[in-house]
Amino acid sequence: MAKTNNDYNNLPDTQAAISKLFGFNSKLSVPAYKEPSDHVPDIDKNYLFDPDTTLAILAGFAHNRRVMIQGYHGTGKSTHIEQVAARLNWPCIRINLDSHISRIDLIGKDAIVIRDDLQVTEFQEGILPWAFQNNIALVFDEYDAGRPDVMFIIQRILESEGKMTLLDQNKVISPHPAFRLFSTANTVGLGDTTGLYHGTQQINQGQMDRWSIVSSLNYLDEESEIKIIQLKVPKLNNKKGKELASSMVKVAELSRKGFIAGDISTVMSPRTVITWAENTEIFGDIELAFRLTFLNKCDETEKSIVEEYFQRCFSSKSEGFDKIED
Repeated sequence: MAKTNNDYNNLPDTQAAISKLFGFNSKLSVPAYKEPSDHVPDIDKNYLFDPDTTLAILAGFAHNRRVMIQGYHGTGKSTHIEQVAARLNWPCIRINLDSHISRIDLIGKDAIVIRDDLQVTEFQEGILPWAFQNNIALVFDEYDAGRPDVMFIIQRILESEGKMTLLDQNKVISPHPAFRLFSTANTVGLGDTTGLYHGTQQINQGQMDRWSIVSSLNYLDEESEIKIIQLKVPKLNNKKGKELASSMVKVAELSRKGFIAGDISTVMSPRTVITWAENTEIFGDIELAFRLTFLNKCDETEKSIVEEYFQRCFSSKSEGFDKIED
């Protein structure tokens, strides 16, 4: 990726209208861009914002705070950051910080290039120094799954005025004024005690202290979850469709209670419920879609419990999209 000079021309050129963009009022003054550019995510017009989480993310953009969003899988942590960035026209890049991401992947490496018909060795910057020197909102997904050696690379730039040292180049670089850093995590840095998130690990508490804002985004209330399903599957946007979506959410809530009680080890996330609704539209059969979307992912010894959840919420096996008028 090409090197970038630090002229800092790409600075926010307007202020965001919070109530218009996000549907709630706030005294927060948030910079934004008038026009989208490369790496600005597409806007999902049907996205439903959680006010507390949105304010935490907006504070990150407005005051250059390091923001971590923690919560169960499928709750829309990464999407939340992307959709805020999309409405601010702020370039945003996500990196999945799994155990395969190494120091070289982030920092860069020496590579052979052709210069004047000659092969020469040249250092090519990785995604981290490139983003650091540009107006990028960088999101580290699965932050609690990162390798310890990689985490220490990130630790220095967690300070809002922290500089980045490229030892390979004997070079110290300063952050672009519009560089922002976010992360998402299933745990809050204390490790996984549930067994649900294999591969996660404890995060150095000195590093956790550098995340100045930590917001929890967990399962929505029933009405909000139903509304999201109706927005994602417009065919459900009527009285009968709402009843169907409500029953689907009730199944999901039973699975979550069962997980907390230790009865089952697989949880139906909001993402799974949306997928179930979409698959129901494809197959025209809610029970078949349920099996293909969720039940087949469950442990064999737990399937009878999950099937019982379904039967409690759907009295008629034939109930499905064929019962809904277009």
